[in-house]
Amino acid sequence: MIGAHVSTGGGLPNAIVRGKERGCESIQIFHQSPRMWRPTKYGQADFAAFREAMDASKVKAVIIHAVYLINCATNDKELRKKSLTSLTHALAIGDGIGAAGVVLHPGAQKGEPHGPSMKRAAKVIAEAVKQTDHCRLLIEQTAGHKGLLGRNFDETAQLIELAGGGERLGLCLDSCHLFVQGYDITDEKHLSDVLDEADAKVGLDRLGAVHVNDAAVPLGACLDRHANIGKGEMGKRGLSAFLSEPRFEGLPATLETPGPEKKGSTKAEVTLAKRLRREGLKRRAS
Repeated sequence: MIGAHVSTGGGLPNAIVRGKERGCESIQIFHQSPRMWRPTKYGQADFAAFREAMDASKVKAVIIHAVYLINCATNDKELRKKSLTSLTHALAIGDGIGAAGVVLHPGAQKGEPHGPSMKRAAKVIAEAVKQTDHCRLLIEQTAGHKGLLGRNFDETAQLIELAGGGERLGLCLDSCHLFVQGYDITDEKHLSDVLDEADAKVGLDRLGAVHVNDAAVPLGACLDRHANIGKGEMGKRGLSAFLSEPRFEGLPATLETPGPEKKGSTKAEVTLAKRLRREGLKRRAS
């Protein structure tokens, strides 16, 4: 279900409108402003209006992305408290609108030892899940400097285990993140091998969503730099393999590209991603 990250500006149902304008089959939203801690004050009427708009559209799934301010691993008690509050808020909104999951970057060490940082992150994750009902929490495969948690499948598996290993804990894979962390996923065989590793260490039964982004930096660069579809190091051929992967069938697949005007993914990019998926499926069938 290919779609894009869209704004909720003016109210939750407007996210569906923006998704329809882009030809989305799924959408991703933030649960609050990504630049401040102030939570949104959505109520049951907002949730009902969103669900009604979604039911009347071709948008079949919604993902919530937890804001980047959150750092579940921090040693700063006040920041950790804010992170728990924000993450719990995201999951509660997910409960209300029937989201397929909340995607989370689990946190960064910020110079602190790895083991205690992992335990702090897992504790916040477990508590947020405990305080909410049913929405899944999807730990995103991250990319970047060594202090980030969740850059490989071993760490993600460990985080899930430390957080209790419940069924609501899952995984989100980002094509750009995988590529820049050194996972070559630009053809069907290499991608399949990477997914076999993910299955062995985390379990693909936990995979709840994927992000579809080209990479602005080379394989293994360890820099989180998204590029527009087909304009980066992975290219159209690489993303075609990713989009047509059988084990992603039925999952929300969100574009988070800069867009040609630096305003986010456009209808043209969503259309291109759908075409690349068709090309990939045809190649796999030949």
